[in-house]
Amino acid sequence: MLTVSVKWQKEVFKAVEIDTSQPPYVFKCHLCDLTGVPPERQKIMVKGGLLKDDADWSTVGVKQGQKLMMMGTADEVVKAPEKGPVFMEDLPEEEQVVSLGHSAGLFNLGNTCYMNSTVQCLHSVPELKSALVKYSHSGRSNDLDQTSHMLTVATRDLFNELDRSVKPVAPMQFWMVLRKKYPQFGQLHNGVFMQQDAEECWTQLLYTLSQSLRSPGSSENADTVKDLFGIELASRIHCQESGEESSETESVYSLKCHISQEVNHLHEGLKHGLKSELEKASPALGRSAIYLKESRINGLPRYLTIQFVRFFWKRESNQKAKILRKVDYTLELDVYDLCSDELRKQLEGPRQILRDEEGKKLGLKANEKSSGSKDDDVKMTDAEGSSNASAESSVTTSQEGVHSDKGTRLTGIYDLVAVLTHKGRSADSGHYVAWVKQENGKWIEFDDDNPIHQREEDIVKLSGGGDWHMAYICMYKARTVSM
Repeated sequence: MLTVSVKWQKEVFKAVEIDTSQPPYVFKCHLCDLTGVPPERQKIMVKGGLLKDDADWSTVGVKQGQKLMMMGTADEVVKAPEKGPVFMEDLPEEEQVVSLGHSAGLFNLGNTCYMNSTVQCLHSVPELKSALVKYSHSGRSNDLDQTSHMLTVATRDLFNELDRSVKPVAPMQFWMVLRKKYPQFGQLHNGVFMQQDAEECWTQLLYTLSQSLRSPGSSENADTVKDLFGIELASRIHCQESGEESSETESVYSLKCHISQEVNHLHEGLKHGLKSELEKASPALGRSAIYLKESRINGLPRYLTIQFVRFFWKRESNQKAKILRKVDYTLELDVYDLCSDELRKQLEGPRQILRDEEGKKLGLKANEKSSGSKDDDVKMTDAEGSSNASAESSVTTSQEGVHSDKGTRLTGIYDLVAVLTHKGRSADSGHYVAWVKQENGKWIEFDDDNPIHQREEDIVKLSGGGDWHMAYICMYKARTVSM
């Protein structure tokens, strides 16, 4: 006879006895008496996977005093009255989601907050969800490997489950496939899955989706992920010593905000991130030389992802250490001055239209109180419905290099829609949380399985300077105008 503790939702049942002479199904029946969860709905995590009804206890490896985690939904105990007021909890789950105004949380399966926060941020992109809904096994291209296909399907199914559920979701299938595709996320320490870097999870997941969501037989322009998140950079590489100069273009999925003693604001860090020094062989000098690489944005995405480069490898401790310096960021980001001259010219028309449209809206309101306001003097703010409007149409890239959907153009101005934060001193420890703006304009903090409403003014306070949650990844949505 063994005695274990069982964690179910937020309850912990201590001193639960296991009769090892009986099959695990008898143990599940005992848990049903305690929790109301029928045995067929119980998912109990043990070494090697889930506990099966007919498993042999001697091979399961359960030890005296071990803490087991169980997931599952309990049966209804009391039926709702046939007549009377309808409470939200009595509505179908899909209607409850609409009433709540936000999707479900995600259970932490053991140091998986890095994965949960990444999923919640990307789940907030309606165009990505639309592309995943259209993805099917028949749409799999021949050059796509099986694990990439499985991860894409698992992402689609998890997004769908989050939209349909008000109760926390256990992302078991997604986690299993993620570890199969990228084994580094399955690293163990003393038999426990290790904390991982959320930025690595974000990057690897987007890379997989960029391969799977590309239309078969189409050109690269049909790459949904590249159109939604891809940033085109044009770079000038110059060697001051030899006078050599060259240029190159590349596509990336995020901009880097480099943090130093001189950086106090996101914009300053982005400028630092677009400059770097390279050491490479110089044909003119016949030896290695230092080259300065200066980049400019030459193509904008629908969603602009920014990574705060807060972690660096510390040899003394042999781990990723964290830069705690406070770096302010805002709800609105204008990247016009980070763009190439060519792209700036393309943005001038849409930006003027945006000034006129928003100036008129704010001007009308201002004139109710005072007169003499000029449209040109009005600061640009968030257009109605621009920050989270769902776009079902596919996103395309115009010949000029400005990503847009049908009938709209980008302006170089972006609105904050998601923040992924880290609390702690190392990327491989601590805790990750997602802060996501919902379609109704409200902000939700997704702390694993616990969604919490937050005020918008508190979102920009996650800027660092201590041991509290600080922004690690910010995702901004483009403000567009109709052309």
